[in-house]
Amino acid sequence: MNDSPVPQRIAFVTGASRGIGRAAALALGKAGCHVILSARTAGGLEEVDDEIRSGGGSASIVKLNLADGDKVDALGPTLFGRWQKLDVLVAAGGILGRLGPLGHLPTDEWDRVLNINLTANWRLIRSLDPLLRRSDAGRALFVTSRAARKIRAYWGACAVSKAGLEALVKTYAAEVSTTPLKVNLLDPGPTRTKMRAQAYPGENAGKLKVPEALAPLILKLTSPDCAMHGEIVTADEVL
Repeated sequence: MNDSPVPQRIAFVTGASRGIGRAAALALGKAGCHVILSARTAGGLEEVDDEIRSGGGSASIVKLNLADGDKVDALGPTLFGRWQKLDVLVAAGGILGRLGPLGHLPTDEWDRVLNINLTANWRLIRSLDPLLRRSDAGRALFVTSRAARKIRAYWGACAVSKAGLEALVKTYAAEVSTTPLKVNLLDPGPTRTKMRAQAYPGENAGKLKVPEALAPLILKLTSPDCAMHGEIVTADEVL
């Protein structure tokens, strides 16, 4: 981690090196949060860290592979030792996985997609929930996909993992309903990301919204003023 001053609100963002996670991290940093940036590779995180700092914000870097369950489990104690609480969690990290018939998916590929898109988020909840409850206005936001609800052939592992994520997050929301913590899901819709390009390689990306277009909505859903709870917010219906 990098040393930095600790402003009032602390935010942890997975998948922060690019795409929606990067847009969320930059927006939160500009809004005055100290942003803990997390992703698999340090290079992209350092660029985001530099951009936040150049705008007068502050950030720290945690290199983390969501597939490494032990390291995800260790996050809570690590962050508690440094900051004692967590005000915002944006879980934007995830993968598309291989598209193809269910019967043709190798077991290790199925396990990989479910582990990163679903199990890792359960581990994040288990590890960070005590810190979020220490905030006077904790906010947790998980990035989902319409693939969870708009079922189509060959998207099996991705669709199942995102449907599981939605059930997981709604269950978590129900469990914290009597606390100040607000928990929601964001369905970003078609967005110009690397994952989208993998899914639709022939698509004209220039017609898609950029991840930065989601920043105002992400800030709204992670603000202390947000009263929404247990909802799936579809960006294309709001923006």
